[in-house]
Amino acid sequence: MRRQKARDTQPELALRRLLHSRGLRYRVDRVLPLPGVRRRADIVFGPARVAVFVDGCFWHGCPLHGNPEVKSNTWYWPQKIERNRDRDADTDRRLRAINWLPIRLWAHDDPAEWADIVTTAVRARSR
Repeated sequence: MRRQKARDTQPELALRRLLHSRGLRYRVDRVLPLPGVRRRADIVFGPARVAVFVDGCFWHGCPLHGNPEVKSNTWYWPQKIERNRDRDADTDRRLRAINWLPIRLWAHDDPAEWADIVTTAVRARSR
Protein backbone atom coordinates (compact mmCIF):
# COMPACT_ATOMS: atom_id res chain seq x y z
CA MET A 1 0.00 0.00 0.00
CA ARG A 2 2.97 2.28 0.47
CA ARG A 3 3.44 2.48 -3.28
CA GLN A 4 -0.13 3.61 -3.94
CA LYS A 5 -0.28 7.29 -4.80
CA ALA A 6 -2.54 9.39 -2.61
CA ARG A 7 -2.54 12.29 -5.06
CA ASP A 8 -1.61 13.12 -8.64
CA THR A 9 -3.07 9.92 -10.07
CA GLN A 10 -3.65 9.84 -13.83
CA PRO A 11 -7.45 10.27 -13.59
CA GLU A 12 -7.02 13.16 -11.15
CA LEU A 13 -4.43 14.87 -13.34
CA ALA A 14 -6.64 14.52 -16.42
CA LEU A 15 -9.56 16.13 -14.59
CA ARG A 16 -7.39 18.91 -13.17
CA ARG A 17 -6.00 19.75 -16.62
CA LEU A 18 -9.50 20.08 -18.03
CA LEU A 19 -10.70 22.20 -15.11
CA HIS A 20 -7.69 24.48 -15.39
CA SER A 21 -8.22 24.87 -19.15
CA ARG A 22 -11.75 26.07 -18.38
CA GLY A 23 -10.40 28.83 -16.19
CA LEU A 24 -11.18 27.23 -12.83
CA ARG A 25 -8.65 27.54 -10.03
CA TYR A 26 -8.56 25.10 -7.16
CA ARG A 27 -6.51 23.64 -4.34
CA VAL A 28 -5.18 20.09 -4.43
CA ASP A 29 -5.27 17.49 -1.63
CA ARG A 30 -6.73 19.87 0.96
CA VAL A 31 -7.97 19.17 4.46
CA LEU A 32 -11.67 19.95 4.64
CA PRO A 33 -13.22 22.22 7.30
CA LEU A 34 -15.04 19.44 9.12
CA PRO A 35 -15.25 19.72 12.90
CA GLY A 36 -13.93 16.73 14.79
CA VAL A 37 -12.51 14.76 11.85
CA ARG A 38 -9.61 15.10 9.45
CA ARG A 39 -10.68 14.43 5.88
CA ARG A 40 -9.08 15.45 2.59
CA ALA A 41 -10.51 16.11 -0.86
CA ASP A 42 -8.61 15.64 -4.12
CA ILE A 43 -9.72 18.99 -5.57
CA VAL A 44 -11.21 21.83 -3.51
CA PHE A 45 -12.94 24.99 -4.67
CA GLY A 46 -13.01 26.90 -1.38
CA PRO A 47 -15.09 29.98 -2.20
CA ALA A 48 -17.69 27.87 -4.02
CA ARG A 49 -17.63 25.21 -1.28
CA VAL A 50 -17.19 22.30 -3.68
CA ALA A 51 -15.08 19.25 -2.81
CA VAL A 52 -14.21 16.78 -5.59
CA PHE A 53 -13.13 13.20 -4.87
CA VAL A 54 -11.64 10.94 -7.54
CA ASP A 55 -12.21 7.50 -6.02
CA GLY A 56 -10.11 4.52 -7.05
CA CYS A 57 -12.14 1.48 -8.05
CA PHE A 58 -10.45 -1.02 -5.73
CA TRP A 59 -10.08 1.22 -2.68
CA HIS A 60 -13.63 2.56 -2.68
CA GLY A 61 -15.50 -0.52 -3.92
CA CYS A 62 -16.60 0.43 -7.43
CA PRO A 63 -19.71 -1.61 -8.31
CA LEU A 64 -18.43 -2.24 -11.86
CA HIS A 65 -14.92 -3.52 -11.24
CA GLY A 66 -13.76 -2.51 -7.83
CA ASN A 67 -13.51 -5.77 -5.98
CA PRO A 68 -11.63 -8.43 -7.88
CA GLU A 69 -10.87 -11.47 -5.85
CA VAL A 70 -7.91 -10.66 -3.68
CA LYS A 71 -5.29 -13.33 -3.26
CA SER A 72 -3.83 -12.33 0.08
CA ASN A 73 -5.40 -11.10 3.31
CA THR A 74 -8.82 -12.14 2.06
CA TRP A 75 -10.28 -11.55 5.52
CA TYR A 76 -8.99 -7.96 5.61
CA TRP A 77 -9.87 -6.35 2.28
CA PRO A 78 -13.67 -6.64 2.25
CA GLN A 79 -13.81 -5.06 5.71
CA LYS A 80 -11.32 -2.35 4.75
CA ILE A 81 -13.23 -1.42 1.59
CA GLU A 82 -16.51 -1.34 3.53
CA ARG A 83 -14.93 1.01 6.09
CA ASN A 84 -13.73 3.23 3.23
CA ARG A 85 -17.24 3.37 1.79
CA ASP A 86 -18.71 4.19 5.20
CA ARG A 87 -16.12 6.96 5.69
CA ASP A 88 -16.93 8.35 2.22
CA ALA A 89 -20.65 8.47 3.06
CA ASP A 90 -19.89 10.12 6.42
CA THR A 91 -17.68 12.72 4.72
CA ASP A 92 -20.40 13.54 2.19
CA ARG A 93 -23.00 13.85 4.96
CA ARG A 94 -20.76 16.16 7.03
CA LEU A 95 -19.96 18.33 4.00
CA ARG A 96 -23.63 18.76 3.12
CA ALA A 97 -24.36 19.70 6.75
CA ILE A 98 -22.03 22.72 6.43
CA ASN A 99 -23.38 23.65 2.97
CA TRP A 100 -20.57 22.16 0.89
CA LEU A 101 -21.17 20.16 -2.28
CA PRO A 102 -19.31 16.84 -2.42
CA ILE A 103 -18.77 15.49 -5.95
CA ARG A 104 -17.53 11.91 -6.28
CA LEU A 105 -16.40 10.21 -9.45
CA TRP A 106 -14.71 6.92 -10.18
CA ALA A 107 -11.20 6.75 -11.57
CA HIS A 108 -12.55 5.05 -14.72
CA ASP A 109 -15.11 7.79 -15.48
CA ASP A 110 -14.67 10.09 -18.46
CA PRO A 111 -12.80 13.18 -17.21
CA ALA A 112 -14.32 15.46 -19.88
CA GLU A 113 -17.84 14.59 -18.77
CA TRP A 114 -16.97 15.21 -15.13
CA ALA A 115 -15.13 18.43 -15.92
CA ASP A 116 -18.41 19.72 -17.37
CA ILE A 117 -20.31 18.69 -14.23
CA VAL A 118 -17.75 20.21 -11.86
CA THR A 119 -17.50 23.42 -13.91
CA THR A 120 -21.27 23.87 -13.86
CA ALA A 121 -21.46 23.25 -10.11
CA VAL A 122 -18.59 25.60 -9.25
CA ARG A 123 -19.89 28.41 -11.43
CA ALA A 124 -23.43 28.04 -10.08
CA ARG A 125 -22.22 28.18 -6.48
CA SER A 126 -19.84 31.09 -7.11
CA ARG A 127 -22.59 33.57 -7.89
